[in-house]
Amino acid sequence: MRLKGKIALVTAAGQGIGQAAALAMAAEGATVYATDVNAELLKSYQGVANVHTAVLNVLDKSAIAAQVASLPRIDVIFNCAGFVHNGNIELATDDDWEFAFNLNVRSQFWMIQAAIPKMVAQFEKDGHGGSIINMASVCSSVKGLPNRFIYGTSKAAVIGLTKSVAADYVRQGIRCNCICPGTVDTPSLQDRINSYADPVQARKDFINRQPMGRLAQAHEIAPIVTFLASDESIFATGNAYMVDGGMTI
Repeated sequence: MRLKGKIALVTAAGQGIGQAAALAMAAEGATVYATDVNAELLKSYQGVANVHTAVLNVLDKSAIAAQVASLPRIDVIFNCAGFVHNGNIELATDDDWEFAFNLNVRSQFWMIQAAIPKMVAQFEKDGHGGSIINMASVCSSVKGLPNRFIYGTSKAAVIGLTKSVAADYVRQGIRCNCICPGTVDTPSLQDRINSYADPVQARKDFINRQPMGRLAQAHEIAPIVTFLASDESIFATGNAYMVDGGMTI
């Protein structure tokens, strides 16, 4: 078991990529604290070994601080919470911009800021700092996609945040990387598809932009999270990992 003895904290773990990653890390022996703002979604973990659940609103800085303080140590953080806004710059509103940056970027900033002292103390005590994994996207500074102005800009900020944290703490046993998925078939994607006038065509359009000719499944993204959480990636930090089905070929 690659993660035996490690404690992992996952946000937006109620469904989709967050859930798949939490289950994958638990299967590898980690003690996982799966958090989500939706208590109902967390009920899916009942009876799952190695998983503890907690309701967490990542837009609440004090709640993040309390969650981090409640854990005996933190070896892995997977910042998975986020939201996708549609539209170009002409359609962008200040309210949507603020919400996206609060959820997609500021929540990661708060979580990492709260956890860093604990990880540094761990490194000074036993030589094991921690691995921070942030959810970015291929739609970011990596690649521009139509009608994703706010989302792409916020995810570009996540990549910058990741590299900055990695640079500041590389000598203190803390690694910070991010993952950049392509289009993943999750409940949130289905909600967006259903918002189109023609959901059937919308799904076809999402599939057509994937060079592999299909959407990713959440469980296909989880292995890169497990890898970055494990000591197999001990020499990797400051990287943005593409898991995009060929979108950036």
